[in-house]
Amino acid sequence: MELVQVGEKTYYLKNHTNIGIYQIDANNIYLIDTGNDKDCGKKILKIVEEKNWHVKGIITTHSHADHIGGNAIIQEKTGCKIYAMGIEKDITEHPILEPSFLYGGYPFNDLKNKFLYAKESKVTVLDHNLPEGLEYFSLKGHSLDMIGIKTSDQVYFLADSLISMDTILKYHVFFLYDVSEYLHTLEWLKTLDGKYYIPSHSELTDDISSLIDANQKKIFEIADTIVECCQKASTFDEILKFIFERYHLIMNINQYLIIGSTIKSYLSYLYEQEKISYEFIDNQMKWKSK
Repeated sequence: MELVQVGEKTYYLKNHTNIGIYQIDANNIYLIDTGNDKDCGKKILKIVEEKNWHVKGIITTHSHADHIGGNAIIQEKTGCKIYAMGIEKDITEHPILEPSFLYGGYPFNDLKNKFLYAKESKVTVLDHNLPEGLEYFSLKGHSLDMIGIKTSDQVYFLADSLISMDTILKYHVFFLYDVSEYLHTLEWLKTLDGKYYIPSHSELTDDISSLIDANQKKIFEIADTIVECCQKASTFDEILKFIFERYHLIMNINQYLIIGSTIKSYLSYLYEQEKISYEFIDNQMKWKSK
C-alpha cells in the first residue's frame, strides 16, 4: 500500500481497491473507502498514524465488501463517522444483505466470506454534511446508489464506475446491477473536466476516454453474446454456462454469484430493450431472442 499525493489536499493509497484521502486541516483527514478487510484497515491506520493524521470521517462510495472491509476497525480505533448514500448505507450497516441479495435467499456459510460479507459498522446518511472542499455525485449502475467524490484539487474518485482494462481483458464480464444506468453513467463521465481521475481498481489517469470506450464496447459485446445464446430458448443456467465457456472462465461460488447476478441484470436490460422475451416451458423459465 503506497501513499501518493495528487493535489494540495488530495492523496490516495494505491491498493487493490484504491483508497482516497482528503486533508481538511493539518491534523484531520477523510477517507474515501477502506479496502477489503480488517488487515487493510490496519494498514490504513498505520500510514495515517505515521503522518500524525486523525481520521475524522469515512465516505463509502458503495457497500461492496472490498470497499467497506476496513470500516469497522477504523471506526472502532478512531471513533470516526462513516457516511453512505441511500441503500448503500443500509447494506453497510447490515452487510448480510449483500450475499443475501446476490444469492436471492438466505446465504449459506460459504457465501459469508470476506469478498461478499464485511463486518457491520455504524453509518450516517450522506447529505450535505461533507467538509468544505469535497463534493459527491451519483454514479449509479454498478451498485444501487454508488457515488463518486470530487475534491477541491479537481481530483475525481470514480469508485467502480470504470472497470480496469486488466479486468476487462481477463474476466470480460464485470459486476453490474443496472446495465442501462451504468451506460448512462459512462456517458456522463465523458463530460467531466478534472485534473486527475482515480477509479477504484485502476491506475490514476488524466484521461479516462479510452477506458470509457472499452467499458461501453464490452457491455455491448456481452449483451450481443447473450442474444446469440438465446437464439435457442435457454434457461438462466444454460445462459450462464454459455458465457463462462465463451470467455473461458472458471466457475466458483463467488463467480457464480457475482457473474450470475450480472447476467440476470443483462437479461432485464435486454428484455426492456425488447431484444429478448421469456416463456415457461415444462415449468422452466426460458429466454428467447426476438
